[in-house]
Amino acid sequence: MAVGMNNPDVMPVVPSLKDFDSSSGSWLERLLFNNRLAVMLVCLIATAVLGYFLATQLVLNASFEKMIPQNHPFVKNYLANQADLRGLGNAIRVVVENTEGDIYDPKYLATLREISDELILTPGVDRAGVKSLWTPAVRWVEVTEEGFQGDPVMADDYDGSPQSIAQLRQNIARSSTAQNLVANNEKSSMIVVPLLDRDPKTAARLDYRSFSHTLEENIRAKYENAKDGPKLKIHIIGFAKLVGDLMDGLAQMATYFAASALIAAAIIFAYTRCVRSTLVVVVCSLIAVLWQLGLVSALGFEIDPFSVLVPFLVFAIGVSHGAQKMNGILQDVGRGTHRLVAARYTFRRLFLAGLTALLADAVGFAVLMVIDFPVIKDLAITASIGVAILIVTNLVLLPVLLSYVGVSHSAAERSLRLECEELRGKGFGKFWLFLERFTERRWASKVVLVAAVLAVGGFVVSLKLKIGDLDAGAPELRPESRYNRDNAYITGNYSLSSDQFAVILKTPPNGCVDYKALTEADRLGWDLRQVPGVQTTVSLADSVRVVTAGLYDGSSKWLTVARNQETANFAGNQSLINNPDLANKECSIVPVVAYLADHRAETLERVVQAAGEFAAEHSVDERQFLLAAGNSGIEAATNITVKEANRTMLLYVYVAVMALCYIAFRSWRAVLVAVIPLVLTSILCEALMVFLGMGIKVATLPVIALGVGIGVDYALYLLSAQLAYQRSGLGLAMAYKKTLQFTGRIVALVGVTLGAGVVTWAWSPIKFQADMGILLTFMFIVNMFGALVLVPALSYFLLSPKPVATPIREGEAERLVA
Repeated sequence: MAVGMNNPDVMPVVPSLKDFDSSSGSWLERLLFNNRLAVMLVCLIATAVLGYFLATQLVLNASFEKMIPQNHPFVKNYLANQADLRGLGNAIRVVVENTEGDIYDPKYLATLREISDELILTPGVDRAGVKSLWTPAVRWVEVTEEGFQGDPVMADDYDGSPQSIAQLRQNIARSSTAQNLVANNEKSSMIVVPLLDRDPKTAARLDYRSFSHTLEENIRAKYENAKDGPKLKIHIIGFAKLVGDLMDGLAQMATYFAASALIAAAIIFAYTRCVRSTLVVVVCSLIAVLWQLGLVSALGFEIDPFSVLVPFLVFAIGVSHGAQKMNGILQDVGRGTHRLVAARYTFRRLFLAGLTALLADAVGFAVLMVIDFPVIKDLAITASIGVAILIVTNLVLLPVLLSYVGVSHSAAERSLRLECEELRGKGFGKFWLFLERFTERRWASKVVLVAAVLAVGGFVVSLKLKIGDLDAGAPELRPESRYNRDNAYITGNYSLSSDQFAVILKTPPNGCVDYKALTEADRLGWDLRQVPGVQTTVSLADSVRVVTAGLYDGSSKWLTVARNQETANFAGNQSLINNPDLANKECSIVPVVAYLADHRAETLERVVQAAGEFAAEHSVDERQFLLAAGNSGIEAATNITVKEANRTMLLYVYVAVMALCYIAFRSWRAVLVAVIPLVLTSILCEALMVFLGMGIKVATLPVIALGVGIGVDYALYLLSAQLAYQRSGLGLAMAYKKTLQFTGRIVALVGVTLGAGVVTWAWSPIKFQADMGILLTFMFIVNMFGALVLVPALSYFLLSPKPVATPIREGEAERLVA
């Protein structure tokens, strides 16, 4: 089954080692099998060392900066001005709901104060930026006969009395900032908590999982379950809480991994009926996973919600390749060959094919490096490391181990018996006889026509595939998750959503109150409010307009930006006293914040287009409008990056796979035969995403590349054997028949084991992992059937214009397996 392999039918049966020339075979085969103990000792040492790194240095975490496209202009602008955009980046929102009253209950307010103080003192919180009804930064302001008056919304002399409550109610009515923190039904209030990505003292990154657990234990559980005080319900949203919930979901992945291992072991045992060889295959694949995790830990990589999937893929690929080796040894031992010789025969046949297939797998992973997300690049690196390890554990260690333990004679005899039955058209042979028909013109034409129709239909459906999130809330989690239920509550009860898109107005120092700058910011706000999906906008210009009107007895005629610079200066300074987040301390950065109804791709595209056109037209040297900040601004950059990377990634992976196939087959026609089924599956996968309501985003973007890189294995297995038979003089029909007899069952087994390795993801609480599991399972299974059906049909037109069918003569089946 290997590229350039010897014909498997003519490898001599060697029942005794004394009849075998140990100096035969390639130099690599002699090096490995003539020094088996040394190979096993080296692998044992590597297992111990990497197991130590796995046990002592493996870290589960995620980083905000690693999950955004850092080279996108939007993100560069945000990161360059991040210190001046407090609250627009990494922040959480904690909503405290009074289930038996409203926010004006003294007991509720006392508890709210405790929660606010506890959040301020929580490690990782940017304390100066916290906003709640109890923080002094939340102020009210009004115009009186004596001028402007203002104070914190929560008065210094608040004592919980009816008079204090009445004063608080009045202060909230006079403060736009406070009104944004209070629910429409006044049954809950919000605490906005900006976070520090790194500890200012140690520079260590914020541990999101630990931070999320702190919120659950010290805030949610503590105050929801309190026996004294009001009955509260705590709702928490924000990137840090989202990642914390994702990290908690990772703990369940160990269970799914164990389930995958058991399913794969059961499938292999059902195929071989040999306990010892099944255990060897599973153990070698587990060793590959251990080495992969240990090595990435030693190199300083962390396990995040994306890279946690790599061990599943490494294990699935390892089991599938291990099954091939075991199948070869079963066949040779069944014919009477000694287990060591059978292991060497299998190494000869399969090493080059296995190496080529693993290199194709590595290409599927490595091409992900073109995606401008550090978290995806880390996934690509760790997965490529895993594939490199499989070259050692499954192409070298596995056959060496099988040369010692071998396979049971009953399993080998069963394999031989099944092979004889297949040759007579029984068992799997019935299915092989059906597949052989696709080497005939009539059937091949029908298959190609059906494939063309599916490709056209799938392509038409795939045109509806959207970029970005298609659902409200956090699409990374399931709709019924606590996080999405919290998000739905906040969205339904607060006027302003948590989806913020900010345009950064950059001026010289103290230029934020310049008349022209304020006027342009006001115009931008007006333009954005006309975009469907924008609820409202907030900027320094809005506050300046209100303060200016206040200077003239609150007359609506003066609700504008005054041309008089002194008036504008006063109004701007007064606005910044009341709400410091409207500009930075140097008065050179002004965010114009648009609150969006949702963060769906269509909404973000409209906002980006409107803001981009305005920035291009109105930016000058002294006033620059820079896109974008806010969680929706970052998501818009993510969508743009994903859209650009999607086709580029597919182009690279197909070029690389075609190059590997050409090296393996030395025939451009054979390359087309191998690649066309992959293209069809890719198109159908995109159509399936449309039917399942999935968009192309960071989580789903790698799927097709992985499906192509790993899916080409089937064509490599089939075509390498088929071409070897054809080049030995057989016609297409007989060559494909013998290919199916030699490797047909194993191709089906590979498809099933690969699917079993990832299908358990579908039950993950992390929705994007479930989506990836469904899509990869679909691609692995469809690629398998596509290869079994399309390879012979395409071969008829591209590899054998005039096929020669040589029927098996009576008794030939027995001779071939004798």
